[in-house]
Amino acid sequence: MASKIAPKFAYTIIYARDVEKSVAFYSKAFGYEVQRLDKSRRWGELQSGHTTIAFTPLKQHETEGLTGKVEIPQHDRSAIEVCFDYSDVDAAFKRAVENGAVAVSEPEEKEWGQKVGYVRDIDGNVVRLGSHVRQ
Repeated sequence: MASKIAPKFAYTIIYARDVEKSVAFYSKAFGYEVQRLDKSRRWGELQSGHTTIAFTPLKQHETEGLTGKVEIPQHDRSAIEVCFDYSDVDAAFKRAVENGAVAVSEPEEKEWGQKVGYVRDIDGNVVRLGSHVRQ
C-alpha cells in the first residue's frame, strides 16, 4: 500500500561553470533573492517560494563517482529546462535579456492559454518564462 504522505520538493540543482556568477546572473536576470552562497563558492541557493534553486560546479566530486561526470550537451537543447512563472512575461523576458540571458524566442500567446518566451542562461541552459496557464 502506497503512503499518503507525499514528499516536499526541496530543490533543483543547476550545474554551472562558475557558481558565484550563475547565482548573480539568476538573481539579476530572473528576480530571485540570493538565499546562500557558501564561502567556497561551490554551492549557492536562490529563494523561489516553496522550493530552492541550487547551483554547484560542473565538476562535482561528491556525486561524480556515484552518478557519473556532468557533461555539457553538444546539441541545441539540454535534457532539462528551467521554467519560471511570471504575471508579466514581456517584462520578465526584457529583464532577463538586459541582464545577460540570450534571447531564443520572444514571448507569444500559446493556444493553451499561456504566454511563453525562451532564453538561455550563461551556461547555455534553456529557461522558459511563462505566465500561469489560464483555466
